[in-house]
Amino acid sequence: MAVSMRDLDSAFQGAGQKAYPFGLEIWRIENFRPVPVPKSSHGKFFTGDSYVILQTTALKSGSLRHDIHYWLGKDTSQDEAGVAAIKTVELDAALGGRAVQYREVQGHETEKFLSYFKPCIIPQEGGVASGFKHAEAMEHQTHLFVCRGKHVVHVPFARSSLNHDDIFILDTKLKIFQFNGSNSSIQERAKALEVVQYIKDTYHDGKCEVAAVEDGKMMADAETGEFWGFFGGFAPLPRKTASDEDKTDVSFPTKLFHVEKGRAEPVEADSLTRELLDTNKCYILDCGVEVFIWMGRNTSLDERKSASGAAEELVRAAERPKSLIVRVIEGFETVMFKSKFESWPQTTNVTVSEDGRGKVAGIIHSYLLFPMFMDLLFNDSTALLRRQGVNVNGLLKTAPVKEEPQPYIDVTGNLQVWSVNDQEKILIPAANQSKFYSGGCYIFQYSYSGEDREEYLIGTWFGKKSVEEERASAISLVSKMVESLKFLPSQARIYEGNEPIQFFSIFQSFIVFKGGHSSGYKKYIAENELPDETCKEDGVALFRVQGSGPDNMQAIQVEPVASSLNSSYCYILHNDSSVFTWSGNLTTSEDQELIERQLDLIKPNMQSKPQKEGSESEQFWDLLGGKSEYPSQKLAREAESDPHLFSCIFSKGNLKVSEIYNFTQDDLMTEDIFILDTHSEIFVWVGQQVDSKSKLQALCIGEKFLENDFLLKKSSCETPIYIVMEGSEPPFFTRFFTWDSAKSSMHGNSFQRKLAIVKNGGTPLLDKPKRRTPVSYGGRSSVPDKSQRSRSMSFSPDRVRVRGRSPAFNALAANFESPNARNLSTPPPVVRKVYPKSVSPDSAKLASKSAAIAALTAGFEQPPPARQVIMPRSVKVSTEAPKLTPESNSKEKPISIRIESLTIQEDVKEGEAEDEEGLPIYPYERLKVNSPDPVTEIDVTKRETYLSAAEFREKFGMGKDAFYKLPKWKQNKLKMALQLF
Repeated sequence: MAVSMRDLDSAFQGAGQKAYPFGLEIWRIENFRPVPVPKSSHGKFFTGDSYVILQTTALKSGSLRHDIHYWLGKDTSQDEAGVAAIKTVELDAALGGRAVQYREVQGHETEKFLSYFKPCIIPQEGGVASGFKHAEAMEHQTHLFVCRGKHVVHVPFARSSLNHDDIFILDTKLKIFQFNGSNSSIQERAKALEVVQYIKDTYHDGKCEVAAVEDGKMMADAETGEFWGFFGGFAPLPRKTASDEDKTDVSFPTKLFHVEKGRAEPVEADSLTRELLDTNKCYILDCGVEVFIWMGRNTSLDERKSASGAAEELVRAAERPKSLIVRVIEGFETVMFKSKFESWPQTTNVTVSEDGRGKVAGIIHSYLLFPMFMDLLFNDSTALLRRQGVNVNGLLKTAPVKEEPQPYIDVTGNLQVWSVNDQEKILIPAANQSKFYSGGCYIFQYSYSGEDREEYLIGTWFGKKSVEEERASAISLVSKMVESLKFLPSQARIYEGNEPIQFFSIFQSFIVFKGGHSSGYKKYIAENELPDETCKEDGVALFRVQGSGPDNMQAIQVEPVASSLNSSYCYILHNDSSVFTWSGNLTTSEDQELIERQLDLIKPNMQSKPQKEGSESEQFWDLLGGKSEYPSQKLAREAESDPHLFSCIFSKGNLKVSEIYNFTQDDLMTEDIFILDTHSEIFVWVGQQVDSKSKLQALCIGEKFLENDFLLKKSSCETPIYIVMEGSEPPFFTRFFTWDSAKSSMHGNSFQRKLAIVKNGGTPLLDKPKRRTPVSYGGRSSVPDKSQRSRSMSFSPDRVRVRGRSPAFNALAANFESPNARNLSTPPPVVRKVYPKSVSPDSAKLASKSAAIAALTAGFEQPPPARQVIMPRSVKVSTEAPKLTPESNSKEKPISIRIESLTIQEDVKEGEAEDEEGLPIYPYERLKVNSPDPVTEIDVTKRETYLSAAEFREKFGMGKDAFYKLPKWKQNKLKMALQLF
């Protein structure tokens, strides 16, 4: 039966169109009608009232998610509570019938609901119903509150209310006291301080003193004596007595009911399965403290209201626990609801009949223009809605703008890579450090510039055919590396085929060959009598080329058969005498540029034969064993979804998690471990105060989290795992928060830190730990000088030259650098400067000034190369690891820094304007990358430094000092926008 638009309340007009934090809308039930609550009163609830709360959240998919709650004060009337429940169903119908609905009872609110009003809600006495009046503004009265978990409860102002287990807040006119029961935890005390701050700001305009009182302290302490003075003096506290709130019936049997004519009828079944639920009915799943109402898509509005009434009657029965009611619509069930069933399919085909469509379509307002409404609810029923007079303009969801994933890490750092052979790691020469084998395990250490110090990422990469013994060895070796660095580095565990954007951006160019050379792999294939797939120079090999650009490109070896081709990719095919490049019809010019770059790495000394899809030569097909069908769509990778934060308890191999909704940085407690799940990768955040044993278990915690699949999203156990240490959080982690790095650098535990903030008006007291120079794993310094970090470089066939340095600089640098140990460039693989034994930063001496000038002159006289190639045909790199002291106290500057300084001085010409740093000044138009009249003899990686202070501020919107305080990736982004990079 269709429902008239007149049945929907006008107060809900336009609701649900703005996303959080502006998407919170509240209505109070007054005279059985919903009345909007102004924004200024959000979070203020009265015990005698009932409320409807709508939370709208924008998802990464571009659609909006709605959560509806109806809150019942302890003194609200049954009639008002019933109206709130009915209005919630109506609001859900107006929003498209897929919102999750929660019944919230004062003192038993869900964590999701409380997260909208952090840190707490403190209901006030009063209400709009007869017999109640809202409290008027009056002289401040002393109140006593108890903090129980995330709930704050007003208790009688008496000594008998206190106990040793809870935390109490005494709010007086001039001072707020926090009494910490001796059995309370540090984390509970820290969270209670957030309530103290809330009371201070809300009821004292931020102008009152705060004192912390420890249970058991003697009266000699002034603030302790003052506290006990309000209770008539100190006296022993009574034991905490069990209340109704503390009692839960964990053994309550789960029962399923279907609703017929407003009554709940039992469903007989041996086990709970999805097949028991009929799309034409409503059901009640009674789990004791949780009661779920499941509403089929073909049910009417009246049937849904009837099911809500039956559930309300069920929870009012005697001798049952306080129950939370959650209403879910078919196709949009919560994780908690689905977890109650023994089996639940990953996807469910929901068939909506014409009658069912009419039941819901009749209640849709023409003014509700929700961008996500039509595609999921009605599919192809636009015409049906138009026939019913509904305005559908704008209802279809617009596809979200596809953005290229960003690495959120400085990609100009220093990289070292080791291969794992049995229980040892072997340093890979820089020229080959981006070439991995699918049968191998690898360890990488990457250092890059952080906000005020060098940051480190140490990780493992496991090939698809790698053996378990070598994987375990790699993890053990990395753990020792991280532990020796006092757990400062972030850690990564990555599997082939699941590499995150950060990994590819660090390596820039990345090649995966079949097979492997480790003894573990060789032993495995010998014992199992498997063929050795290791790529050979004279064998047939096919590589799929992919990536987004020169700084993020990969070549993956695949089976050399036609079915491995894909119209969306480019490929390289070779044997001992021929090389073919194949471009699919759906590839772009950028894709085809990448294939040329990768060709210089895979087969640098052979001329390729280009092949376009549809016009291939017979020789090409012969190498692949003949033609066959192949796909055309790009390979799908795990997309990043809306992040979820979980607190973790790991004990005896068991992991227990609890989700934190609407999380912030303040939810991360230094004593605990948390997991941030973004679907495409997970982060295990470890606080500074976590014990060493637990820190070593961080990777195991991440693996257990993936194994248990708490969000029921069928995540792969090979999803990338990052272990992030407090105080060393990388930018690709902090981007999910509004981050203040000063908070993780404070003194003390969580309680001490927050107490300092509350007492000092929100100013953190910093504790910047002194960062020691890391151990060098492989005989070279892990902290390169700035010139070593440059990864944006180019090649000529005659000499290896760093792009961005003048010819003068390169000529001068050649006097100090071994020809076998030079900085190489992009396109990758990136080869950093490696000092051979004979020339090290500690032993090399600067050449005389005359020799430098002579070298400078020789550099100018060199003729330009005859032709440019993208990659060098041969690169010689010292395979012997240099031996350097990891922590050098030498007062001399590194050679490359001194050379660069000298070069800049030599580049300054007489008569040119100079800035305050002594650099020449040039106009912006001449400094641009594509300038028709470009400036020569400048450091082109730092074009912006040659702008005048006034023009710099005009272009960048900030001064130079502010600009260079930005993260490196953000600097580069601004420079690229201005064509200066």
